[in-house]
Amino acid sequence: MKLFWFIPTFGDSRYLATAKGSRRTTFSYVRQIAEAIDELGYYGALLPTGRSCDDAWIVASSLFPFTRRMKFLVAIRPGLMSPTLTARMVATFDQMSEGRLLLNVVTGGDPVELAGDGVLLDHDSRYELTDEFLEIFRRVSRQESVSFKGDHLEVRDAKLLFSGVQTPYPDLFFGGSSQAAHEVAGRHIDVYLTWGERPEEVAQKIAEVRKRAAAFGRTIRFGVRLHIIVRETEKEAWAAADDLIRYVTDDTIEEAQKTFARFDSAGQRRMSQLHAGNRDKLTIGPNLWAGVGLVRGGAGTALVGDPETVAKRLREYADLGVDSFILSGYPHLEEAYRVAELLFPLLPVDHVLKQVTPQYLSPFGEVAFSRESS
Repeated sequence: MKLFWFIPTFGDSRYLATAKGSRRTTFSYVRQIAEAIDELGYYGALLPTGRSCDDAWIVASSLFPFTRRMKFLVAIRPGLMSPTLTARMVATFDQMSEGRLLLNVVTGGDPVELAGDGVLLDHDSRYELTDEFLEIFRRVSRQESVSFKGDHLEVRDAKLLFSGVQTPYPDLFFGGSSQAAHEVAGRHIDVYLTWGERPEEVAQKIAEVRKRAAAFGRTIRFGVRLHIIVRETEKEAWAAADDLIRYVTDDTIEEAQKTFARFDSAGQRRMSQLHAGNRDKLTIGPNLWAGVGLVRGGAGTALVGDPETVAKRLREYADLGVDSFILSGYPHLEEAYRVAELLFPLLPVDHVLKQVTPQYLSPFGEVAFSRESS
């Protein structure tokens, strides 16, 4: 397993949908999170993208000098970035960080936000553009001289003069639940991501994307994006889940769900359908809770339970073929420590040594442990 964490760049909090317990994600704060991720032995971290977030490339570039091992999973945005400029940005970051970049291909799912950025294409056309973007990006990154004319993009004699450390380019991560997205994944992507749906639903996606990749003579790996609420006991974990949405009102849920309804993202529709905005339907599977999705777009589910149970549920996804787990919890600094302390010893993570020695106090006042990267 490769265990990732998450660096919030749009604010952090102890509670959802309230100013109570909220924190500004200043440089000092996100640096603390990045240094914790690096020290604790997470494989890397996802940085979000969108108009509510600070720019992921600038944030990641500011943080890699303060870290040693962790990788940064940063978005590339077809339609907002050109494929050749992206190739140069990727090669530069990869060189400067000594090979610690990963790429998250984001096509986008909110037509209102996309229109504000000048992208006026419909859903399937955006995936056609993404396909053309990745065709150019991948070929240029292989040091080819590329002339290409598609329905959305055209380049003439495009070249990348200086490559990055990872050749031909860092791994491409990508998520999408529509048929158009699966086609792009099968043709281009290294790691297909799904949000945390029920294992049987994840298994169906994996089978479909594997089939698409095989049609192009390719193999593909898989990842899942989940929140984690883990405590010493099941009772404490479920109490923490309830506490997270303590201040979420019915009006807040209604407004959030109205916003999500305008999205043309198949994945967002699937997330919203898990609970249909109903507080009484949040437990959607064994230890799988959809409370985050009441007010948060994108990843809306969490695994909730004691360490042994949560580890078991993660291994169930691993048994389906998932090897990358992008995790998060509120607030992200404290929960990075908690997840590492409670879950890492129970999971097969090859980037963390199992030998531990007391070294410092965690934010809870408890002894934490140093784990060196293998």
